[in-house]
Parts: sequence; structure tokens; C-alpha cells
Amino acid sequence: MAYGGRPSIINIFAVLLVIFCISSDVNAKNPVKIVAIGDSLTAGYGLPQGEDFPSQLEAALREEGLDVVVENAGVSGDTSTGGLQRLDWALGNGADFVILELGANDALRGIDPEKTRENLDQILQILADKNLPVLLAGMKAPPNMGQEYTQEFDQIFPDLAKKHDTDFYPFFLEDVAAIPELNQSDYIHPNAQGVKIIVDNMLPYVISFIEN
Repeated sequence: MAYGGRPSIINIFAVLLVIFCISSDVNAKNPVKIVAIGDSLTAGYGLPQGEDFPSQLEAALREEGLDVVVENAGVSGDTSTGGLQRLDWALGNGADFVILELGANDALRGIDPEKTRENLDQILQILADKNLPVLLAGMKAPPNMGQEYTQEFDQIFPDLAKKHDTDFYPFFLEDVAAIPELNQSDYIHPNAQGVKIIVDNMLPYVISFIEN
């Protein structure tokens, strides 16, 4: 029995239980959050709003019935050094999964592949320490960098994927690189159609990544 109009302990417990159940239900409905960390290829350099890689990927995943948000943490001009320096910022809003696309600018600038490897290795280790699953997107050096540089650079990505046991997509620009009609006038950055092909190619990898 309650005295002085005060609720009983049982009633208080019932109210708290209802609040807990409502809160749990809301949290259960939160979408999965993927943070795409990268350079201009992720940021969407030169593309209309909504045509960048994260936006098109999110739309494609939702068409597959997946409740997913893809956050654009791409910065045009970023190298692997820049990506490492801003990693905490990129993850500032939280993440469930990470897609890592860095290295293209390192190759374009002729940065020592060992430096690129060291930076990406550190990024992957930090993400592992945070228990964040990573899909590593591979990159390839442009052919004008020479055979030795190209071999050393291209090997970075499969090596690190194996070392850190991450999901791996071998080449971010597969079926798009060096195809004029799929790139902007600089022949470096994909146009909207080029991004669509990238997304179509990567979609099975991403679905497997977030479902397994």
C-alpha cells in the first residue's frame, strides 16, 4: 500500500522498465554507420552534391534493404600522413565500420612507399585498437612512376590487409581509371558515372563486410 499519495515501489519499477524498453527499442533501430575516410576520391571532388562515393554507396545499400548511413570523411588533397593526423576528427561522430581509401596522392607526389606503408599501418592499428572493422580499399601507382616504385607501392595494400586481417577491395578505381568517359576533364577524378561503377563493383564487398 502507498501512503501520502506516493507511488509504490512496484509502480516505480514498472515505469522504469517501460522507459528501459522504449530506450532499447530506439537504440535497436539506429542505422549502421560507416565512416568513409579518404581523399578527393571519397570527398567527391568536382561532383554535384549527392553524387560522391559515400552518398551513392549509401543509396545503393539502402536499395538492398540495409539501414545504413555512410558518412563522408574524405578530404581533397589528403595523403596518408594527413589521414593519420586527422583520424580522431574523422571518427569524432562515432562509427560502426570504416572504409579506408588513402594513398592516391602519395603516389601522385612520389612519396616514399615506405612512408605510405608506415602511415597506413598506424591508421589500421589505431582502428583495430578501437575495435572498428575496416574495409581497406587498395590503390595503384600511376605507370609513369616507374616499375620499381609501382611494384613497391602497389604491394602496400594487400600486405597490410593480410597483416591486420581486414576486409580488402583490391583497387578502388577498378574499371574506371584511365577511361576518359568515366572521368572528369583532369582524367584523375571519376565523374558521377565513374563513381556509380566504383559503387557497383564494391557493393558486394561492402555488404559482406557489414553483414559478417
